[in-house]
Amino acid sequence: MTNQEILQIAMEQSAVDINCKASDFLCDKNVIVKSDVGVGARKYYKEPIACNLVSYGNNIVASVRDEYREIVEEYINKFEFYHCFETPNMHWLDERLSQRGQKVCFMAEYYLPDIEKLQILSCDFEIKILEPPDFGELYTSEWGNALCADRRELDVLGAGAYLDGKLVGLSGCSADCDTMWQIGIDVLPEYRRKGIASALTSRLAIEILKRGKVPFYCSAWSNIRSVRNAVKSGFIPAWVEMTAKPKEIVEGML
Repeated sequence: MTNQEILQIAMEQSAVDINCKASDFLCDKNVIVKSDVGVGARKYYKEPIACNLVSYGNNIVASVRDEYREIVEEYINKFEFYHCFETPNMHWLDERLSQRGQKVCFMAEYYLPDIEKLQILSCDFEIKILEPPDFGELYTSEWGNALCADRRELDVLGAGAYLDGKLVGLSGCSADCDTMWQIGIDVLPEYRRKGIASALTSRLAIEILKRGKVPFYCSAWSNIRSVRNAVKSGFIPAWVEMTAKPKEIVEGML
């Protein structure tokens, strides 16, 4: 796959996720569509969603429920599109949605592999490729980013770093949709800063590509350790998202 093909697959998937066209992400003006989670959407998209703002760096595509369209339309046209994903501007949206029982909820930055930079990175530990039968005893808190106990059926592939038979780092991926697998990574605290995270992430990304799927990586913009790992492993920023959900759901997460 080329970088352009990977990007196109990602935009096509995002289009399914939020009920728009892939070409909408390339427009030089903002686009608003009616909110709907497509049948083939990534598995972690769960209704109710008041709105979802997505940008691939050209504009904002806003997937919005009819009752919040006026608020969201005013917001995305009030500020330069990339400033809509930051404070203090975001408070403008949150305050108005809050009056209607909704609040800004999830925010994340997503990464795709750069084929020209992606390569197997080494570390001073034994690396093993793991399959679902190997995951049985690994659904513990220390591997909570690499594997998801609530969606075990989606965990399809992994890469582990071992020292004398002990697992010290684990990268896993979930089949969040038909074409794209999301990578998560955990390294035991005492073994960090030894190149394990990037060795596992890059190796798993290559294994995913071999299987005809697109690897992707997600991080909070403030998680510098995670962002550094993405970049070191051969990933580059591709798109950002921000969603709004009912107040009770947001407050229940606190």
